Amino acid sequence: MRRIGNPDRIVIIGGGISGLSSAFYLQREAERQGRELAITIVDSAPALGGKINTLQRDGFVIEKGPDSFLARKLAIIDLATELGLENELTTTNPGAKKTYILHQRKLHAMPAGLVLGVPTEIGPFVKTGLLSWGGKLRALLDLVLPARKEETDESLGGFLERRVGSQVMRRIAEPLLAGIYAGDLKKLSLQATFPQFAASERKHGSLIRGMQENRKAAAAASTLPAVAKGNTFLTFKGGLSTLVGALDLALSQVERRLGTKVTAVTRNDEAAENEHGENPGSGDHAKYEILLDSGEKLQADRIVMTAPAYNAAELLEPLTDCSELKTVNYVSVANVVMAFEKSTFGLDFDGSGFVVPRSEGLRITACTWTSNKWLHTSPQDKVLLRCYVGRSGDEDCVKLPDAELIKAVRRDIEETMGIKAEPTFVEITRLPKSMPQYPVGHVDHMKRLRERFERELPGLWITGAAFDGVGLPDCIRQGKEAAQAILNS
Repeated sequence: MRRIGNPDRIVIIGGGISGLSSAFYLQREAERQGRELAITIVDSAPALGGKINTLQRDGFVIEKGPDSFLARKLAIIDLATELGLENELTTTNPGAKKTYILHQRKLHAMPAGLVLGVPTEIGPFVKTGLLSWGGKLRALLDLVLPARKEETDESLGGFLERRVGSQVMRRIAEPLLAGIYAGDLKKLSLQATFPQFAASERKHGSLIRGMQENRKAAAAASTLPAVAKGNTFLTFKGGLSTLVGALDLALSQVERRLGTKVTAVTRNDEAAENEHGENPGSGDHAKYEILLDSGEKLQADRIVMTAPAYNAAELLEPLTDCSELKTVNYVSVANVVMAFEKSTFGLDFDGSGFVVPRSEGLRITACTWTSNKWLHTSPQDKVLLRCYVGRSGDEDCVKLPDAELIKAVRRDIEETMGIKAEPTFVEITRLPKSMPQYPVGHVDHMKRLRERFERELPGLWITGAAFDGVGLPDCIRQGKEAAQAILNS
């Protein structure tokens, strides 16, 4: 136990959005409870923010990491409001609602009513050139096929093939949904990625009917704030680093160890005895000791671990079984941002960009027409494009030298859009082992892992993109949950 008057020492391993959210909600809740905490954030990077990295250059707002977040997931909007940033939120260009899918080297507008790759309006779906008539009829069989009786997890791709057929899965759903995870839908867990699909099948006997009902219910009962209504994505006018900067200021009392790597986490045996009541008279012993590569040792009563699963496993395996963490593989990706003079560009956009199915055989997996999708990102006389490369089973291109990668991307945009203009500059961001892949059974794996940690490593909470959602709102929600769990433990 801690001596009266001594603050609880909490070390957060990782200074990305999960770690920063944990620190913010720990600090806020401790203030509400009148408790004193000594919080330290440790990260091997030289600055806070993790993958969030906004570059301001020549009047452009360029995201080198994630570029936006889902408007319907309120954790990030709530956090922005608590930080006084609600007026900094901005929506996509109302004139850029269209999204395209590449098929046989032609761009096809996504049919109206498509929700996460699932058709909810039959008329536009039947008219699309993305599918053969056989593919369309196979998809509509979902309306009469019986629901699966088993409630065990299955792959996202297997589920979609079973309900709406392989053409919809490979030509529409795969490029749209895999863009979130850079993954192979036949290997990703349904329950960990889109559990609402399985719930729709169980409740309505059909994925299409279920998504139609979900869409109606969401429209009728929407409690979204005004900025989120009618919008799929949001970001900040000055880029996502606006959020990191505000958290940095709000956490001015939090100690930082940046540019420093954690090399080991050990358990204090005497503290463990005290915790179980075997030596209740002892004094101020921390439960954990954290060794840094600088040689410094930090004492911690509680730990929030937000490192990637492979790093977390390496640090915690000496303390307990971490086999579940090793089931989470990571994919490397990169993005290539190109700026152009509008006068030489020779093309006007009527949408937000396009996604590329695997079957097209291109290096790029998607292209965002950034200056048209987000009007704040570019001067009016310029054009900004962002191309993505790398996905599960196709990561070699991420390692190409800069010149070769730029050449490959420019070849793809010329082939798909006819763009031959020379960019005024190019920004390449490589994100090695950055996209966690949730395997089938992931939800049960993480439940089992957390139960074991609760028994064997009390006071240590593990959270972040590898566990329960990869998007920024999911990481913020998990950070808040981690803070609540730590303070209630």
